[in-house]
Amino acid sequence: MKFLSILGILFYAAVITVIGLVLIVFALNLLLPQDVNNFLIFLQSSSNSRIIIGMVGALLILISFSFAQIILGKFQREKTIAFSTSGGQVTISLSAVEDLIRRLAGVIPEIKELRPNVVANKKGIIADMRVVLRSEANIPELTSRLQDIAKSRIQEVLGLEEQIIIRIHVAKIAHDERDSRRRKDFDKEIKPTIPFGGYGRV
Repeated sequence: MKFLSILGILFYAAVITVIGLVLIVFALNLLLPQDVNNFLIFLQSSSNSRIIIGMVGALLILISFSFAQIILGKFQREKTIAFSTSGGQVTISLSAVEDLIRRLAGVIPEIKELRPNVVANKKGIIADMRVVLRSEANIPELTSRLQDIAKSRIQEVLGLEEQIIIRIHVAKIAHDERDSRRRKDFDKEIKPTIPFGGYGRV
């Protein structure tokens, strides 16, 4: 499959290069219109040349369609996780795994926002998490706990033995409104009261 992908890339690169060279030749006026006309008349002069040109055109179309199907099929496989059971093959969308991880934000109160991006390849399942933390969060302890919970949750729900890699990017440490409320209440409690503070000088 990798060989066919490389072959397809080389094929499209060669076709685009030829088209680019033809356009450059026309732009530099290296070929006169009469020369082009004579060349086309020569190609159409014999039935053999027309048959060859038609076969080459049909072959190019078939090759283009086959490579497009291979590339689209590869992209589709990369968006799902597939495994076999006794009843047959099962595929799971990576967006379903992302929803599973996204719900962990409600389990861990220190996380204000969580945006996962899951990719499946030969190394296993790779989950990149972009998180926004609350101000009271202990980042080393929280990220380690989040990695453990996410890994165990994916293994528990999907029942996979493949390697699961959890990568966390802390994008922001948000200001928690609950902290500011607690701080204001605390300041009110410890604020010293001045005796006879309400009386003024007569």
